[in-house]
Amino acid sequence: MNRIAAGLAALLFAAAAIAKGFAPIGDVQLSALPQEARAKLARIKSGEKFAHPKDGSSFGNREKILPPRKRGYYREYTVRTPGARDRGARRIIAGSGAGEYYYTDDHYNSFRRIRE
Repeated sequence: MNRIAAGLAALLFAAAAIAKGFAPIGDVQLSALPQEARAKLARIKSGEKFAHPKDGSSFGNREKILPPRKRGYYREYTVRTPGARDRGARRIIAGSGAGEYYYTDDHYNSFRRIRE
């Protein structure tokens, strides 16, 4: 029964995201991510400190694309974009759940769960 409820919830989130003009959450293999994202994820997992002041800050999920969680569950990290003069649009969002990482390369308009 829990599988059915989880599946239904995933469909509802996807439908809501599509209705808002956002793409539903897909998957991406770690090996398919840009080198900068793979390096950032390795640093996140190792617990290193980050140079960017916003790295590790709470991600509010205002777009409501990721599964809803309590405030503070998600943390965001900037993935360097070669040639960008600002933070760029690429981020990794880390959930508090074990191995729960999401990647966006379009500044929160879509997310893909990172699969290793």
